[in-house]
Amino acid sequence: MQYTPDIQKSMIGLLEAQFTQFRDQLDARDVASKNQTLATLPMPEHGAGLDDFYQLFNQHIAENLSASNGSRYWGFVTGGANPCATFADWLVALFNQNVAQRGDSIASELELHTLAWLCELFFLPVDFKGVFTTGATAANILGALSARQYVGKLQGIDVAQQGMAGVTVEIYAATPHASMIQSLGMAGFGQKSWHQVRTLSNSEALCVDSLAHMLSNSNCKGKVVIASAATVTGTDYDDLKAISQLCKLHGAWLHVDAAFGLFERLLNGPHGKTAGIECADSITLDCHKWLNVPYDCGVFLTRQPSYLVQTCDVPAPYLNTRSEHTNFRSMGIENSRRFRALPVWATLIGYGKKGIKKQIENNVVLAQVFAQWLAKSEHYELVKPCELNVVLFCPNASHSLESVEACLTAINASGRVFMTPGVWQGKPIIRAALSNWETSESDIEQVTTLLQALGE
Repeated sequence: MQYTPDIQKSMIGLLEAQFTQFRDQLDARDVASKNQTLATLPMPEHGAGLDDFYQLFNQHIAENLSASNGSRYWGFVTGGANPCATFADWLVALFNQNVAQRGDSIASELELHTLAWLCELFFLPVDFKGVFTTGATAANILGALSARQYVGKLQGIDVAQQGMAGVTVEIYAATPHASMIQSLGMAGFGQKSWHQVRTLSNSEALCVDSLAHMLSNSNCKGKVVIASAATVTGTDYDDLKAISQLCKLHGAWLHVDAAFGLFERLLNGPHGKTAGIECADSITLDCHKWLNVPYDCGVFLTRQPSYLVQTCDVPAPYLNTRSEHTNFRSMGIENSRRFRALPVWATLIGYGKKGIKKQIENNVVLAQVFAQWLAKSEHYELVKPCELNVVLFCPNASHSLESVEACLTAINASGRVFMTPGVWQGKPIIRAALSNWETSESDIEQVTTLLQALGE
């Protein structure tokens, strides 16, 4: 099959038909698919062509995909894909640029510009440099690797070249995200290597006094602190200003997981809950969360990019090109990189600072409306005041795992909304995260009507 005029025309027609059908049916289709079993199909000996593929896709796949792009997908922290980003993502596939290496395309230059725009959007200093990643997990891995190189250099060891033999390190965290723990394992520290810092009462936020005591009593040469800007369940913020001062005093690397919590900066500026994040050594950001661009799109930012380059760069003659900037392959874990910056660039152009801020504000207001309904409900308990865009609740007066699981199963089986489980202060809860740019008051009404009916 070749790119003949007929094939190109057919591709455009099929894409238009699929787009129209999907968007028209998105609000009505089940948010979580009820059929997730795929029939075993024989692999063709001979190519069947574009039309046959499209027929099989619609017959076996399309109707059984989730409506995760819709306004009532409240699981995890998942944004939708706005029109600008969606169109830009189509262009990414069409032009198929590899942004790992400079020398043949303007794509790498656009990534630099987009990273600079993100720093401007979030009031971050221009000395932050970085790279687009597949998501927050990959960004957290880069944070762990950069910290590893830093603590090694403090002890006269180039870990990237020599390995970790002889390196001593202590890692401190209060409520790290699962992907951060995974990253510690992948970086060779070990998933169980970190020291638990006490949290504040009825919060997932780190207790600064506890951290100060632990750092002061440590004789370890290498120290790493992992902080959170919006924890995954309670959306609690660590005191980054105080923590950064402690890290500076004790020579510790500070990595902040701000995958979606950094967006609070659009609401309250640099002196809100994220005050002090500008002093971090590295930051994780996830654009396919609250910026509402398609998967996969995360960002890793660091004030000390030399440690990142020392870790990731591997010279190879066939990759050498002349450039005033470091190639992105030397700043990440991929040698082949999708043009992820384009949908972000398109979103920033299409909506601007004020438009993106308005979307964030809308989600926060609607989360508060939902939380207030739960607080007044006779059937449900609001477990924790809503801090941002995540709402925690459970069936009224019941924190048993069986009761919560049964309630969540019934909610998701309705097809009207999708939520995920969680644990708050040791008790099972249901977690609703509102981060889709299209979520509206109508969605809140549909969900509360459903919950009322289930409660009765």
